[in-house]
Amino acid sequence: MRLLPILTATLAAALALAACGGSAASPSSSPAPSADPPPALDGRTFLSTASTGHSLVAGSQVRLSFQGGTLAMNAGCNSMGGAYQIVDGRLVTGQMSMTEMACAEPLMAQDQWISAFVSGAGITLDGDTLTLDKDGVTLTLVDREVVNPDRPLLGTRWVVDSVVAGDTVGTLPVGVIAALTFADGAVAVEPGCNRGSGQAAVSGGTITFGPIAMTKMACAEPAMSVEAAVTAVLAGEVAYQIEADTLTLTAIGKGLILRAMP
Repeated sequence: MRLLPILTATLAAALALAACGGSAASPSSSPAPSADPPPALDGRTFLSTASTGHSLVAGSQVRLSFQGGTLAMNAGCNSMGGAYQIVDGRLVTGQMSMTEMACAEPLMAQDQWISAFVSGAGITLDGDTLTLDKDGVTLTLVDREVVNPDRPLLGTRWVVDSVVAGDTVGTLPVGVIAALTFADGAVAVEPGCNRGSGQAAVSGGTITFGPIAMTKMACAEPAMSVEAAVTAVLAGEVAYQIEADTLTLTAIGKGLILRAMP
């Protein structure tokens, strides 16, 4: 299994951070976080659905998340974040931190464009639709839960995309498929080689797995290694989170990232 360094939001914030383009204000002129973020924005994420006056890179999407006076942004490459205020109907940002991933040049340029565009853009919210306008450009975004709603845990076939071990994440080898399907109080397991099932009690943000009864076929590598890594996560109490079509299972020192099958 190929292992790659995992870049979580926490680790990304801890990496070398750079100010975003010419839109960043100096630290001394950065606005303080709003003491009372607009409740209609706070805790919400919006995804771009249209842009007039400026063309986004084909296949890319702008993502804006508002939380407790902080704006997090992604336009297809690096992640950016910093304090924001809304002043006289305009979105005002201070110095924005940014990760330093290398992407294709059009996406790198789009990072710089979005950081410059949002600072000082007029902002309006109409229900689930957020509109930013500045210098003849209008960017329309819609609440993520409307554009790409969370898939249900139960009844969805969740296919393993990555296996997390400590601070690394390994993508599954080509040709090896592992999946989980949850029903009321139970889970069907396809861990890469064998088949199995067991109890899975969902409560709040956790799933408590009972013993998993498995068939005992012997398969060639790397299927057996994938199976061992997947089943190691499915024991005892495991935290879970669903965002759109992604399910994340997190246990102590290990986890799984799964995608919902259409």
